Amino acid sequence: MLLSAIDIGSNAVRLLFANVFNSKSGIVSEKATLLRIPLRLGLDVFSIGKISEQKADDLVKTMRAFKLLIEVYKPEAYRVAATSAMREAGNQQEIMDRVKREAGLDINIINGIQEANIISSLSRVYVNRDFTKTLYIDVGGGSTELSVIDGDYLIASNSFKIGTLRLLADKVEQTEWEEMRRWLRGFKSDFGRMNCIGSGGNINKLTKLYGHTSNNRIGYEQLIYANKQLSAMPLKVRIESLGLRPDRADVIVPASRIFIRILKWTGIGEVISPRLGLADGLVLTLYKELIEAKSV
Repeated sequence: MLLSAIDIGSNAVRLLFANVFNSKSGIVSEKATLLRIPLRLGLDVFSIGKISEQKADDLVKTMRAFKLLIEVYKPEAYRVAATSAMREAGNQQEIMDRVKREAGLDINIINGIQEANIISSLSRVYVNRDFTKTLYIDVGGGSTELSVIDGDYLIASNSFKIGTLRLLADKVEQTEWEEMRRWLRGFKSDFGRMNCIGSGGNINKLTKLYGHTSNNRIGYEQLIYANKQLSAMPLKVRIESLGLRPDRADVIVPASRIFIRILKWTGIGEVISPRLGLADGLVLTLYKELIEAKSV
């Protein structure tokens, strides 16, 4: 079944087309096409509290293009979701109305808990079966979503206003870090005995550059080394020497900082990065809903 999802994030807007189907091991989602446009809506929202006219124009143009591609691909269904930047934009309703009017797309704003739950619903990857609990970490431009899974069951999730663009803009309060650490301490009895799965472009790139690409894992010490090396590099060098996109070269440093703190606080030794994100979770959720509706 071909399905599609649009993820309007703080750093980028993504359009995913995926073939989703049942297999012996469970539901499988295979990417057909993924487009990413680095609009950086969060730069406006986290500094002036709303989406500027220029970025609003760019968003509408992007959504028009995405809608045309959806009409050509003809997926059985699609969903549009917006996260942190749109949630906090003072002019969110104006933007949503304009996208509906000019691009013909309805935007569903999801809260941080919903975002965490959708991401943690993704098909499980290989983890250490000696550990029953798995911590999912999704680092975005505006927020970080954390979920704890016990076996196949979601037992807790939370969202924190700690994101890469917020850190670059120096808009993260110390109290938010303290709240994240306090929430994680609720699982203190499992510290050092939890799997960890990270999602988002930054952890994928960090793993590719500094981790083990054969099994998509990066260790705590490798993250510390990556942070030190990248922090010491001028932005231009990160782009030219490491081949990073300009919109990745700056946010990858604060992203590594977020992962390092979480691993330090929890005693987790490594992060698994299966290259999945919110858009993947959206198509998986959509597939389950369609299957349930057909069975009624």
